[in-house]
Amino acid sequence: MIPGGGQPNMQQLLQQAQQMQQDLARAQEELAATEVEGQAGGGLVTATVTGSGELRGLVIDPKAVDPEDTETLADLVVAAVKAANDNAQQLQQEKLGPLAQGLGGMPGLGF
Repeated sequence: MIPGGGQPNMQQLLQQAQQMQQDLARAQEELAATEVEGQAGGGLVTATVTGSGELRGLVIDPKAVDPEDTETLADLVVAAVKAANDNAQQLQQEKLGPLAQGLGGMPGLGF
């Protein structure tokens, strides 16, 4: 219910919901097309992921490759991918956060 006892305008609510759905779809497409990077080992390993979290690339500096110590290389790869995913998650919050907040402003939906 709207304060004052009036009924929400269903046509307006539907239009707002459709607009938000279109905005969300656009933001998701933009995230899927945007790439972010994460590094480890002072740049010895760089991972590239999309804003939606898809791993797109991994660059390993030859200096990081020691056949006697593959554990360190594996740790660097994991750290670089984690850093890239953290950056992607931050990008998601920046792009999708305002859209999610918009749900709270729709009267009559109980958010």
